[in-house]
Amino acid sequence: MSELLLSRRRAVSLPLAGLGAAMVGAAFLETAPRASAAATARDLLSANATKLRALTAALAAAPRNRTYTTVPQIVTDPAQWDATALKLALAYDGGPKQVWDNTDLESPWLNLMRNALNSQIWGWQHPDFLAISATHGSAHFALYDHHIWSKYLTEFTGGKYKKNAWIEVPPAASADPADFQSASGPFSGAANSITVLQRRGVVFCGCHYAIWELSAAFIKKGINPDKKSHEELAAELTDHLIPGVIVTPGVVGSIPEFELAGFQYIK
Repeated sequence: MSELLLSRRRAVSLPLAGLGAAMVGAAFLETAPRASAAATARDLLSANATKLRALTAALAAAPRNRTYTTVPQIVTDPAQWDATALKLALAYDGGPKQVWDNTDLESPWLNLMRNALNSQIWGWQHPDFLAISATHGSAHFALYDHHIWSKYLTEFTGGKYKKNAWIEVPPAASADPADFQSASGPFSGAANSITVLQRRGVVFCGCHYAIWELSAAFIKKGINPDKKSHEELAAELTDHLIPGVIVTPGVVGSIPEFELAGFQYIK
């Protein structure tokens, strides 16, 4: 995994409230050298985004189970999704915060989230703004690594897409972030990428049901070279989500939880 690249739509003492503070603090302290080193080297967060930086580090340290052999149609146990990471995101007390309902791979969903970030950070002066992508539908294809693309998705899309271009890091991402006005910099449309948005603090949530249904579609079309059962194939897809993704027990059913936690819903 370490060699893989990762519709419209900082620390521990930070005052994160209640459960959020305890969870962020514990997760950050456990792997602080690793997480903080990665954040320092790679992130594109504002220097003033103290709460968002703490959340990003905590999420990087939070466990993700990517060793499933089977998964059921309906998950009932938090061990079957990324419960720790999901609770951290829900407990975030910075803001403002939005949850985007992203369903269409070919829509300008990454561009719109980038525009929201730029407007909130520099226009409204909210460096701790958090955007969550509640990802399902064809947009969910962009959350799979190159293994899944080469083995299944290129054929499934009729060869229209041969790789996951949505996670590639464009040259614009390496430009000087101090020049935030640059039309070819990391905050411009030339840097529309899931990986770049993750470096800016955007959290991409995956959907168990999107995984289950795509597995069914593969089997129906005969794209199942290992002759796996539905449960085994869904497990393989889950195990090959790109780094940073939070698996939810169902993203549409998790949107109300985000709304209850104070996120603004964007359809």
